Amino acid sequence: MYGLQGKMIAKPGQRDALLALLLEAPRGPAMPGCRLYIVSEVPAEPDAIAITEVWDDRAAHAASLQLERVRALISRARPLIAELGQPLELRPVGGQGLD
Repeated sequence: MYGLQGKMIAKPGQRDALLALLLEAPRGPAMPGCRLYIVSEVPAEPDAIAITEVWDDRAAHAASLQLERVRALISRARPLIAELGQPLELRPVGGQGLD
């Protein structure tokens, strides 16, 4: 499995709009190879959003970034983002819902 954990900072006052966009991804057609996609508020940082993803493998994640609906969502989200943190790559080894 391949995992990513990232953090982004929304422009002031734009966190809710950015959250809404990020939450569109799991509502659409299933993304092949995506096992887990969680979008979270960061209570200590009013403009921060954390994203946790688990994929079958790195190739499945890369393929998702080529989907037209994902590319369109990224384009719509960019104007709302003030800062992107460096993603942390993970190698999930198991857990509830991942076995």
